[in-house]
Amino acid sequence: MTKTVLITGCSSGFGEAAACLFADKGWNVIATMRNPTELCGEYPNVLVTKLDVQDRETIKSAVAEGIARFGKIDVVVNNAGYGLFGVFEGTPRERVQDQFDVNVFGVMDVVRETLPHFRENRSGLYINVSSGAGVFGLPMISLYNASKFALEGFSESLSYELAALGIGVKIVEPGGVLDTKFGQRSGQEFSSTSTPADYDAFIAGASAVFDQLRQSRGRATSEEVAQVIYDAATDGTDQLRYVATEDIKPLVEKRRGSSEAEYMAFMRERMTPKVG
Repeated sequence: MTKTVLITGCSSGFGEAAACLFADKGWNVIATMRNPTELCGEYPNVLVTKLDVQDRETIKSAVAEGIARFGKIDVVVNNAGYGLFGVFEGTPRERVQDQFDVNVFGVMDVVRETLPHFRENRSGLYINVSSGAGVFGLPMISLYNASKFALEGFSESLSYELAALGIGVKIVEPGGVLDTKFGQRSGQEFSSTSTPADYDAFIAGASAVFDQLRQSRGRATSEEVAQVIYDAATDGTDQLRYVATEDIKPLVEKRRGSSEAEYMAFMRERMTPKVG
């Protein structure tokens, strides 16, 4: 039987690319976004519908509509997310709440809404799109880091809870992809913050660090990340984590393969902004 995937955050970036790839591969696709628009051209096997991860009623309606259309959901890709950029002290609490509402609580609400369906079928797979920022910390994105670290912990723990029910959980970790709207929204969020002047030198130094990181990137694309998501959905393994882009692999390997002292010395040398 044709399998069905529900993907959040399909208006651009990884979500859009993944929806089109799954559709090309013959899957039924429930492509969800806050403001539904045309996606991937005309596909009879694609349902585009509204889902705002901060609105539980839209989650319920999108899941119900997808099941009514295709009969069953086999895979859920929790992709919707965004990143706050800026120092913690300059970020209003309301923006912090939004960051966790989208990147953590929104994922949990989608899982909560679809779990009864998966339990009933004794099958199903969650693919949660994390980030390199869920593995290692970087200056100026402490809140995004915090949300993705939380997502990683939730996903790993959930995988143990659901394994006995025949339900899988996987984590895809991309980083360094420039062809998304992620950076644009992060910039807009940063422009709305009010940061004490004491941080000016730090911010200038941190910006230089990020400029160096951008210059060294290998131009990973959303399509490459979508392929990793598709592979995770179809490889038939119980592998938990998938590093989706080459750019972040050295940092991931350093974090996971070094002693704490070695890792911190490595990161402080490269990531601590030069101030003064």
